[in-house]
Amino acid sequence: MDFNQQIIDTFRANGGVVDNPVQFGKGLVLVHVPKKDGSVRVAPLAGLSDDGAWHVVASAGGSPKNPAWVYNLRRAADAGTAIDVEVPGEPVRTVPAAVEEVTGAERDALWERFKQRSSGFAAYERTAEGRAFPIFRLVPTA
Repeated sequence: MDFNQQIIDTFRANGGVVDNPVQFGKGLVLVHVPKKDGSVRVAPLAGLSDDGAWHVVASAGGSPKNPAWVYNLRRAADAGTAIDVEVPGEPVRTVPAAVEEVTGAERDALWERFKQRSSGFAAYERTAEGRAFPIFRLVPTA
């Protein structure tokens, strides 16, 4: 079983709490990313919860390139298409969510919050070759 699938299975089995293979606690969501070909990929993403919305960051483990799902979320945002997001709780629930890319000072403030949450995010800045990590707001629509 691959690393992401382990995280997904743990999330679903434990009400959204992930403590193995890495410590995420309840700060994770599963984003159902629509692909160009019509299929959907589930991506486990670190998230910050704010007033019912979730913010997720495209850190890609500090890679200098954006993960492919960034382009798919941008396409959904541009089209005004909601995506499905699995959120922590007993039970884990799936909700439709509008997608918005966060930019400017708001994005920078959220990035600081991600770095405060985990020192790993600060370490990613050193390996990303200057790439600014995109951050998206996922707002439940139901």
